[in-house]
Amino acid sequence: MLDYTANSLIEWKSEGEDSSVERVLWLDDEIAYVININKNKVPFFRRLKDIDEALANDKAEIKEEDNLIVVSKEEDIPQKHKEIRDRAWEIIRDMVDKEPEIFKSTYRRRLIRQVSKSYGVSEGWILEYLKRYWKRGKTRNALLPDYRNCGAKGKERKAGDVKRGRPRKHQDITGEGINVTEDIKKIFRIAINKYYYTTAKNSLTLTYELMRKEYFTDGYKEVNGVKIPLLKPQSGIPSFGQFNYWFQKERNIKKEISSRYSNKKYQKQYRPIIGNSLDGVFQPGTFEIDCQVGDVYLVSRFNKNWIIGRPAIYAVVDKFSRMICGLYVGLETGSYAGAMMALANATTNKVKFCKQFGIEIEEKDWPVHHLAETIIADRGELEGGNIDNLINTLNVKVQNTPPYRADLKSAVERFFGLTNERTKPFLPGVVDLDSRERERGDKDYRTGAKLDLHQFTQVMIKCILYHNNHYHLDYYKRDQDMLEDNVPCIPIKLWNWGIANRGGTLRTVPEDVIKLALMPSDIATVTAKGIKYKDMYYTSKSILKSGAFANARTKGRQKVKISYDPRNMDYIYVYDDPKEYEKCFLVDDNSRYRDKTLEEIEYLLVVEKMQREKNQDNEAQAKTQLITEIEDIVQQAEEDYNKETSVVESDRQRIKNISGNRKAEKTVRRIEEAFNLENDNEENQDNSNEKVETEEMDALDLLFQKQKEVMNDEGSNNTKW
Repeated sequence: MLDYTANSLIEWKSEGEDSSVERVLWLDDEIAYVININKNKVPFFRRLKDIDEALANDKAEIKEEDNLIVVSKEEDIPQKHKEIRDRAWEIIRDMVDKEPEIFKSTYRRRLIRQVSKSYGVSEGWILEYLKRYWKRGKTRNALLPDYRNCGAKGKERKAGDVKRGRPRKHQDITGEGINVTEDIKKIFRIAINKYYYTTAKNSLTLTYELMRKEYFTDGYKEVNGVKIPLLKPQSGIPSFGQFNYWFQKERNIKKEISSRYSNKKYQKQYRPIIGNSLDGVFQPGTFEIDCQVGDVYLVSRFNKNWIIGRPAIYAVVDKFSRMICGLYVGLETGSYAGAMMALANATTNKVKFCKQFGIEIEEKDWPVHHLAETIIADRGELEGGNIDNLINTLNVKVQNTPPYRADLKSAVERFFGLTNERTKPFLPGVVDLDSRERERGDKDYRTGAKLDLHQFTQVMIKCILYHNNHYHLDYYKRDQDMLEDNVPCIPIKLWNWGIANRGGTLRTVPEDVIKLALMPSDIATVTAKGIKYKDMYYTSKSILKSGAFANARTKGRQKVKISYDPRNMDYIYVYDDPKEYEKCFLVDDNSRYRDKTLEEIEYLLVVEKMQREKNQDNEAQAKTQLITEIEDIVQQAEEDYNKETSVVESDRQRIKNISGNRKAEKTVRRIEEAFNLENDNEENQDNSNEKVETEEMDALDLLFQKQKEVMNDEGSNNTKW
């Protein structure tokens, strides 16, 4: 059996020469007619035994690929090309059927001469049609023109002295123009980067004009003290068409959108969309978490007239099954505290959780109370040191998505969108986006708020129960195993099937351990006053009995690891092992921190620190004034001392007389400090003043007399007070 047939390609290998490829056009038991597809020659014959021998000796081989056969859909072929093909086919149609005589030169020449006379086409063109037909697989489409090969599309022409491209109209006025050289292309790139790829959002026309002003000038002229650039004539610079051509040729869409608008806009609207959200997810256990501000205004439970604004909704969604695993509705917008509550809820028994809101369910309705293996979040709530405790304690992987890539958390983002569709038409006080253009007198949608947090949470739980148990995921792509088991595209069905057939990576952990691992952790100091953390002191009975605070006074302070709830700093948890922890409470002396959040406490400490720093200059100035006034008083005292002291009295005598001097001074002070209650009337005013002056003179005389007695009493050594 032959390995080759008519239309087969045989490649002949020659030593030291390029191989030739021949197409088999016709064959019988002994010979075959072939044509060299790489040369412009007519067909010739070969003996079959020569071909077989060459194939056997590896001097030739049969080529499997045939790139010369033209494969085009009829609707894709331009009408002009069809007309050329059909005209050529009409000329050679009767000739090509006369095989093998057509391959003989004498017979072929006679046929070509006849057809040439009949159709008025040169013999050379007819032979060209025949060779093209034979080389390209003996098909009608082999006669299509090769216009696709014209023009060297995509190849850059080298600039020479002759102007390339279509000649300009009115060259006598505008000039012939110039070729775009490498130097000019460099100017194009600089101008585009400088004027186009910027937040100014300049048009391409303005960019061209600014480029011409800066790079294509012939000096300047001064007008009213201002230098005006003198532009080169149009004939000596590249035209806007050339500038636009090279701009489109080297245009960078990503750079254009990112620089003129923002990277966020590029990632959201223009980035390539490839892959699938389930890539790499094989089983339940990869949770996505995100927060969205609800599109509804709520009221307070304490007073329905108090509008408290829009709630924060945190959702935890299993990426594999789209099962809603955790929920938190509160006022902790975009904070770790809210994410902490949602993750804790994912590990909570949902029967008890729903019962808190008056909703009775069975375990099978929401069978999720597990810890995930991987948590996917954006660069917000779970970025930073707070989540390290969860990672290290419970070996949970946390993946933070890049900025502006909400598509990497498509499951939770889709849930938020579905929730809005399901609830907004029925809730009072919903955000009306059209109301941004409200006219005067229109009602404010915020005044329609009637739901409180408790009631809105009930609505969210109902939405989740519907989503988990009844919502069909039309966009979900089931794999082969799911198709074989005919698993419905409903979250709870996918969840149960994934756990039953692929195990999952979910874990069950005690609630207290979860909460302790989710709470932020830090290092506190054991002091004699208690466990100190951010100027707050905590204690507990067991730690007090252990003598840790007493040891801190003698053996020095030590560090302990703590966890705390930033929403209430009345207590902290001290532990070495997450399974063994001690709850410590604020000491009474720190009552100012009671019932305060960590943010409020830190704000207070910062304000006090700022007040201290702000008062430093005033305090320094006041202290300087105090020192100066003291020095002035001391200087005055020294001057008075030098005037009044006796040079006869020795230092020993001065020390010896301390007791007597003290008694005399005490007597005078008693007279001066004695309480004296009198009527403030004009009759005894003068008498009172005279009495005071007399008492002052008597006191001085008494002081001098007492001092004299003491000085004469040489035997007295009593210096006590």
